[in-house]
Amino acid sequence: MKRILLLILLGLIYTIIPAQNQISGTITNNQGEPLPGAAVFLPEQNKGTVSNQEGFYILENLPSGKTRIQFSYLGYNTEMRIISMETTSTAELNISLTPAIIQSQEVVVTGIGISSQHDNAVKIDVLNSREIRNAGTPNLMETLTSIPGVDMIAKGQGVAKPVIRGLSMNDILVLNNGVRMENYQYGENHPLGVDANGVDKIEIIKGPASLLYGSDAIGGVINFTKEKPAATGSIRGFVESQVHSNTNGLNNSVGLKGSSEHLLGGISVNHKTHEDYQQGGGDFVPNTRFNEWSLSTNGGYTGKTGTFRLFYDYFNQDLGMSVPPAIALVSEPGRKNKVWYQDLEHHLLNSRNTLFLGNVKWENNLAWQSALRKLKTTGINPFVEMRLNTFTYESKVHFAHTDKTDYTIGLQGMSQTNRNLNNRESQFLPDAEVNNLGILMLAQYAPVEGLKLQGGVRYDFLSTDTDPLGIEGSDDYHAPVSKEFSSFSGSAGATYTIHHKWILRANVARAFRAPNISELTSHGMHGSRYEEGNPDLDPQKALETDLSVHYHGEFMSLDGAVFFNHIDDYIFLSPTSEVAADGTPVFQFRQTNARLYGGEAGLHVHPRAIPWLHLKGTWSTVTGKQENEDYLPFIPAGKFRYEVRVSKKNMWGIVNPSVKLWALTALDQDQPAPDETATGGYTLVNATLSGGFEVGNLPVEMTFGVNNLFNKQYFDHLSTLKGLGYYNQGRNISASIRVEFGQ
Repeated sequence: MKRILLLILLGLIYTIIPAQNQISGTITNNQGEPLPGAAVFLPEQNKGTVSNQEGFYILENLPSGKTRIQFSYLGYNTEMRIISMETTSTAELNISLTPAIIQSQEVVVTGIGISSQHDNAVKIDVLNSREIRNAGTPNLMETLTSIPGVDMIAKGQGVAKPVIRGLSMNDILVLNNGVRMENYQYGENHPLGVDANGVDKIEIIKGPASLLYGSDAIGGVINFTKEKPAATGSIRGFVESQVHSNTNGLNNSVGLKGSSEHLLGGISVNHKTHEDYQQGGGDFVPNTRFNEWSLSTNGGYTGKTGTFRLFYDYFNQDLGMSVPPAIALVSEPGRKNKVWYQDLEHHLLNSRNTLFLGNVKWENNLAWQSALRKLKTTGINPFVEMRLNTFTYESKVHFAHTDKTDYTIGLQGMSQTNRNLNNRESQFLPDAEVNNLGILMLAQYAPVEGLKLQGGVRYDFLSTDTDPLGIEGSDDYHAPVSKEFSSFSGSAGATYTIHHKWILRANVARAFRAPNISELTSHGMHGSRYEEGNPDLDPQKALETDLSVHYHGEFMSLDGAVFFNHIDDYIFLSPTSEVAADGTPVFQFRQTNARLYGGEAGLHVHPRAIPWLHLKGTWSTVTGKQENEDYLPFIPAGKFRYEVRVSKKNMWGIVNPSVKLWALTALDQDQPAPDETATGGYTLVNATLSGGFEVGNLPVEMTFGVNNLFNKQYFDHLSTLKGLGYYNQGRNISASIRVEFGQ
């Protein structure tokens, strides 16, 4: 800690020295006309500006070495350039942006680091904040399912877990601004504990990413990245409100941010309140109500020698549980949580710091988080009360050796404690300590124009120690467990660009996941089943091969991907022939070798002769099998999505008006796991109308949407309410308004 404080102090001292590095230029369209208000952003320095009426911009106090600069303007393709700065230099960089008839790519931070979306050997999909707002659903996870290969396990609108290419829960790593979320995500009844408050975009890696993030990233990564700071010398804010008819739901948000030459900060607050949702056909689903509060704030310093930022996130959710004991007690829809609900609270303090040392960049990131979980049933006191405290740390050094090579070495670690509080009636998990340390090396090499090679190796060591729980010899006794796991991970991949339009990707990755506390030690009721842990579990080890192609033309884009994932010692929860004392079926964690394979495809067409029309379609499928040819649980059905969108830049005084009609077709899932039942297919139709205008000088954005337009009664195969006979959500009409202000 003393070393970190010393580095921060040195950074503050050095930035007092006048910096001479600056970049300036003019941003125009492809006709040479200036683009006023274009955004210029330095992602590594967390600072930016906007162009003036002549399209001119200037950025000062820049570090020496390689600097990445992102240029963006609504309706135009985003450009990212890399420029090398000497110790004291002035550079001119003029940019011509091309109209984004079909959006080409985004700048991403997940994966190999800050880079363009197409520079990664693994496919990274992106949902931006506008797409999230316009999804027309109160369920944040549901917005991610628009990406082929991504689905969700849901228990109503409040609880949803991501599924990526057939893997879910403990096999998917969720990041909040690069920090792994640790908040009891051990089962399908536990929500993510993160919302869209203060989020700029969501980035998704499909496939193993243990090389970069260690255990739990065996199936993929979802990273909620923070919004960009305000442009230098400005203060910006917003107020947003959204209503939902199906749940009588209301979402309200307000935010404010500002930046000077060196200082930046911001704050945003979000509140959600929703009643029990209505099924297709109109009947309500008891106790699916939820209420949320969240706060996101940050502050920082950026200078020539480094950036130093501090983030704090608070999330509180009261989440109704639609389980048989609660269903018998809830006779009418409501908003307030009274019986059988989770009272969840999460704090996350995150320090992210980067030093610029010429062509060397040194990242040092620390995070502390505390997750409090209470399960309240019908009594005054909680039935379950646990706290999970986690400290994570990361240090990476990036070397830009030449224009063709980059190297990264680093270490990541975690120290975690689980504690039962106040001697509650149920103690499902024992007190425990978990420690993890990983060392990684990553290299990138561009031998010829258009070809990029990426590869790396990582070694992880993880230990888990639990205390005994209960009285030895009794039925509810948890014996102490002490386990140590270690594993190598690695990946090798390449991207090849042909004529700036075709991109071919190939990647082979080896990943692992160590068993968690729940899988090793659980012993008791969990939801509607009795779970037994297995202290003899071994780590999962996966080997996945991905091949993909991307084409991007002026009026058409095309994506296709296939994958094969072989997992040794796949961990899953399986029914046994035993029952508990009260007759509840007993499930136990077991292992088997498994394989998952499938593919995704997407097509986006913008007819040249009809400039206001967009046609889009996607397809995804995955099959998961055990070694004995039984099917794996929680494998989504194959799905088609198709969309017709009409949009213009301006019409009748409305800015960027858009009308979208889209549908989802889920095929029959007739390959269920042994403890599942088959699920019939369905088709849902949805519509969205959006546009913007100005009131005074304030930009206003409005959206109206209808999901499940025809109020279809259907079961999704991954709905955990299917077994209780409850359909998924029926028709939902939503309306939102967002007003931005500032100077």
